[in-house]
Amino acid sequence: MQELLPPSIWLSVPVLALLGLCIGSFLNVVIHRLPLMLERGWKLDSADMLGLAPDSAALKGVVIEPPISLSKPRSRCPSCGHAIAWYENIPVVSWLVLRGRCSACKASISARYPFIELLTAVLFAAVGWQLGAQPVALLWCGFMATLVALSGIDWDTTLLPDNLTLPLLWAGLIAATLGWTIPLSTSIWGATAGYLSLWSVYWLFKLTTGKEGMGQGDFKLLAALGAWLGWQMILPIVLAASVIGAVVGIGLKVSGGLREGRYVPFGPFLAGAGMVVMLAGAPRVMDWMGWA
Repeated sequence: MQELLPPSIWLSVPVLALLGLCIGSFLNVVIHRLPLMLERGWKLDSADMLGLAPDSAALKGVVIEPPISLSKPRSRCPSCGHAIAWYENIPVVSWLVLRGRCSACKASISARYPFIELLTAVLFAAVGWQLGAQPVALLWCGFMATLVALSGIDWDTTLLPDNLTLPLLWAGLIAATLGWTIPLSTSIWGATAGYLSLWSVYWLFKLTTGKEGMGQGDFKLLAALGAWLGWQMILPIVLAASVIGAVVGIGLKVSGGLREGRYVPFGPFLAGAGMVVMLAGAPRVMDWMGWA
């Protein structure tokens, strides 16, 4: 079997791109459902602390939604409840065939679904192109997929769930320990520098203005990026994320896309900068920064 399917085939760029399409379809589910699952868990915990039964008719205004997971119930149209058939759930293709509309009620289907699928496919292909047909490429594909999910969730909810940031952090440290990525000391100091840098900015801003300038999930995300990419990449990531975030925020403000009292989440830009740094490679980034 190994002779029939050598690594150069099953870890080739086209195969990784197809894998990215499939994983991207799953990431759409994660982005939509994980916040709902967390919210339901918080409400159940609140009801338990209040000594209220979850199935009580009135939970003093605490409404408990039906159980939901990443696999159940089946995906349905939010407008008419039509159950999505398997042939209506083929990445990108089904959206194009259906012309971006539900087959039952013709309600519009967001273009973000195929966008996430295509984005994940491109990122997986880019990883394969950079690293070649070796097993560690799958590890970095997992890194990319997690960042895509975190970006989508943070953009929608301004939440970076520990369910994703902490496993990403630990995976980076473990991969370094096993010798799969960067030296362990570089990974540990990267995680430390990533967390403490934004933690310091957070408290400086809060003590100065009395307001919170960012969520604490951003600390953990940058710590995770540091664990994967090393302490040398923390500054380039923060600089790139800050510049891109400022440009997008100003653009949304000018265009009216940013409602009063809302702010642009920083997580998607941290994640995007981390992706760019990984694909560019540390030597090239250090050369750009004038550190080479």
